[in-house]
Amino acid sequence: MIYKVFFQIHANEVPVRENTKTIYVEAGSIAEVRNKLKDRSYNIEFIQEIKGEFLDYEQSFESYVLENV
Repeated sequence: MIYKVFFQIHANEVPVRENTKTIYVEAGSIAEVRNKLKDRSYNIEFIQEIKGEFLDYEQSFESYVLENV
C-alpha cells in the first residue's frame, strides 16, 4: 500500500500549515510507515492511505516520488 505522509521537518518546532511537507511511502500499515520514518526527526502530522483513483491522481503530478526507506 502507498501512504501519503504529512509532516513538519523539525519535531521540536510548533507545526505551521505553510511548512507542511509530504512524502509517499510504501508499507503494509501505518505502524510500519512510522517505524520506517522513526530515524528521521519529522513531526508527523497525518498518514493517509491512498489507492484507486486518488493514487492515480497523485501519480499524475511531478511532485509524486515514492520515498525509498
